[in-house]
Amino acid sequence: MKLPKKAKLKEEVLKVKDGNPVKSIYDLSFKTIDGAEKSLSQFKDKKILFVNVASKCGFTKQYEDLEQLYQNYKDNLVIIGFPCNQFGNQESGTSEEIKQFCSLNFGVSFVLSEKIKVKGSDQHPIYSWLTKESENGKKDSKVKWNFQKYLVNEKGSLVDYFYSTTNPQSDSIIKLL
Repeated sequence: MKLPKKAKLKEEVLKVKDGNPVKSIYDLSFKTIDGAEKSLSQFKDKKILFVNVASKCGFTKQYEDLEQLYQNYKDNLVIIGFPCNQFGNQESGTSEEIKQFCSLNFGVSFVLSEKIKVKGSDQHPIYSWLTKESENGKKDSKVKWNFQKYLVNEKGSLVDYFYSTTNPQSDSIIKLL
């Protein structure tokens, strides 16, 4: 039975109350670049910056800025880099190659995941939550390119997202930390 438009709208309003997520980001997990399962629940009470990353991109130098941001705010901020090969085939390496590249070239010490998909039918559940208002309770978005950033606050609510052109050390991100 198809619901009238008014009833459907009311149903959606009940799912998102006061801009809070429909489901908790803390119910989700991912595999680290070393293959260990990691639950986002262990990051409660910290801000989390999610970034889809790639080793052969014009924005790859942002690894350096992400690492500096992490070093400056690591008491209250977790950064998770999600290698992704969906934009211009710019992350074709294996987990070991990606890990070595990040370590040797940028001294990355923040968390890296295994390679994932951030869009499409095989989209990782974390990116489904980040990009769908029906899950995060705030807004819809699309991942446009490598190094797009999503910030979640200490309570697990989506704060905002930033396109690749926004440097991790920009005032627009720093003021939210």
